[in-house]
Amino acid sequence: MTRLRELTDADVFPALDKRYMEDAVWPPFGMKGAPPKILLLYGSLRERSYSRLCVEEAARLLQLFGCETRIFDPSDLPLPDQIGEDYHPAVRELREHSIWSEGQVWCSPERHGQITSIIKAQIDHLPLNMGGIRPTQGRTLAVMQVSAGSQSFNSVNTLRILGRWMRMTTIPNQSSVAKAYQEFDEAGRMKPSSYYDRIVDVMEELVRFTWLLRPHGAALVDRYSERKEAGAKMLGGASI
Repeated sequence: MTRLRELTDADVFPALDKRYMEDAVWPPFGMKGAPPKILLLYGSLRERSYSRLCVEEAARLLQLFGCETRIFDPSDLPLPDQIGEDYHPAVRELREHSIWSEGQVWCSPERHGQITSIIKAQIDHLPLNMGGIRPTQGRTLAVMQVSAGSQSFNSVNTLRILGRWMRMTTIPNQSSVAKAYQEFDEAGRMKPSSYYDRIVDVMEELVRFTWLLRPHGAALVDRYSERKEAGAKMLGGASI
């Protein structure tokens, strides 16, 4: 069973004025290569989840900018430590998608002034080191939030802290959508607004950072402490 959400109307951008896209070059910086791979996570299981709707709009834009996208569905993800050794298909799939990705988008509602347990559980299931494989280190990250009331930045600030802890490069721009229930039509598509324009800005910046950092990925995550640890293990296993 796949836990990826499929997009509908991926080629429709009702709020995007493409006249102002003409100066954008994709891929940027004259780079060539495979499409950037972006994983998107959202933080609510409601049938009409505004964090999910924001992520879907972001994924449509990322595809327009030449990226390959995956949206993870956390509906059957267990709580961290609920399943011994994390032997659960949803946990394994989430980790596989994170390893696949070059960049990520995290979007959470703000609930009681903070991110939700749904988005935190997904991040908590991603270890820093998994048998020598690092599911998040070196990836780019864009953070977004939705609020039921006035605009706030508590969730995006927390997501930035988590991104730093997960050793990701979090881009400077971010998105915070206030009164999100007013910003989407009945079909779940975002209405034209400054909030939508900011999501366009954020996704453009994420793609640019992902392309820019791609050639330098190995150098940017090269750490003295990890080289020292790896060397000690090699010496410990060597016969003298």
